[in-house]
Amino acid sequence: MKFCSSCGGNISRKIPEGDNRPRYICDVCGTIHYQNPKVVVGSIPVWEEKILLCKRAIEPRKGFWTLPAGFLENRETVEEGAARETREEANAEIKIIGLQSVYSIPHISQVYMFFLAELVDGKFSESPESEEVRLFDVDKIPWEELSFASVQYALRQYVNSPIKNSIHLGSTRDRKSPPKES
Repeated sequence: MKFCSSCGGNISRKIPEGDNRPRYICDVCGTIHYQNPKVVVGSIPVWEEKILLCKRAIEPRKGFWTLPAGFLENRETVEEGAARETREEANAEIKIIGLQSVYSIPHISQVYMFFLAELVDGKFSESPESEEVRLFDVDKIPWEELSFASVQYALRQYVNSPIKNSIHLGSTRDRKSPPKES
């Protein structure tokens, strides 16, 4: 960051009074520009006990399978964001069942939230972001072709959950450490 988004003044990096870490501070108006983690929201869409996956049509990791997910937008709830991402990537409507997994990847400053969801009508299709969209039986998930460690982690949490397709999800029993994104 070089210039203040409030007044256009020059920015310095220093520890504000009463704080404990360096921040970008405007030399002119004194605005402190906090930088916070990005929130990634997505869904694990299920239809007749099969999981909907999207093959990425865009970089990074073009040609690899993923769950519909992306960055949360301002002024939307995490549930709205997960539903929006599912529409954008799979042209599918979902009903959120519950939160499946939440985890942080501190070294890239991201927080991931995946929701278990039911496809409303079983309809889905390719989109500009997905070159292929398909339902997979749990035992046919293409584990070696998944796009990101975060997607693999969320899918493993679902697959290893003793209770599936129920509003009573979210057991932390047998949870492993979150993945390390590169």
